[in-house]
Amino acid sequence: MDKRRLKGILWGFICLAVLVLALMLGGNLRRTAHITLPSSDPPRDPSAEDGGSTSSALTVIEITPETVQAAIDSLSRPENYGRSVTVEQFWTGGSGTQTFTVAVRGPWTRVDRALPGGDTRTSITNGKETYVWYNEGSEIYHGAAGGISADTEQSIPTYEDILELPVENLLQADYRALDALRCIYTETAADPAGYVTRYWVSVDTGLLVQAERLLGENIVYRMSALSAEEAEYDASLFTLPDGVSLLEPNENN
Repeated sequence: MDKRRLKGILWGFICLAVLVLALMLGGNLRRTAHITLPSSDPPRDPSAEDGGSTSSALTVIEITPETVQAAIDSLSRPENYGRSVTVEQFWTGGSGTQTFTVAVRGPWTRVDRALPGGDTRTSITNGKETYVWYNEGSEIYHGAAGGISADTEQSIPTYEDILELPVENLLQADYRALDALRCIYTETAADPAGYVTRYWVSVDTGLLVQAERLLGENIVYRMSALSAEEAEYDASLFTLPDGVSLLEPNENN
């Protein structure tokens, strides 16, 4: 056989082998699994999903102290919603309860808090600047948000702080039903002062729906907000008593 012809056949075979190898690698890359959260109701053991099949491109993440941070990080809160938050505090010989009415539209969160004596404290913040007034008075406080956040205005813990904790500080984590809600549950180990915090985060909304803080076996704090309405609230809720709207002009109704 002519050497030139033999050389051509050899190179053709090499090119074909490279092409086949590339297709095989490409197929493997496309089959890389990624994390999703369960859509079943109520929650069930993720190990039972798909009958143990390994052919699915979706991997339902099992919630453990090692994976709960990734699961919570994959959640996002609704852009627009409203709800009522109840906060209870307990101490030796007594307790107290506060109710917060919350409306969120885009970056702005409005919180109305009923105060003892019948007054109402209203705050609106976007995490950069905050407005506060009482009742419908004309005196409006306005300043940089600083340490004021939408969560602190509601007196609820910022559950995203879980993401910053060392894994060894997370004592327990799993899927857990709370009434009709599907939640990611996690519990911290006791901090240096002896406090343990428990969180229930809705899989469907990404919102913290319940939290408890314990000292020893005694609950000293509890928040609950088991229902939320996803709706775009009227611009009037984000208008100051002096008539200034905080929404962008193209967002006003």
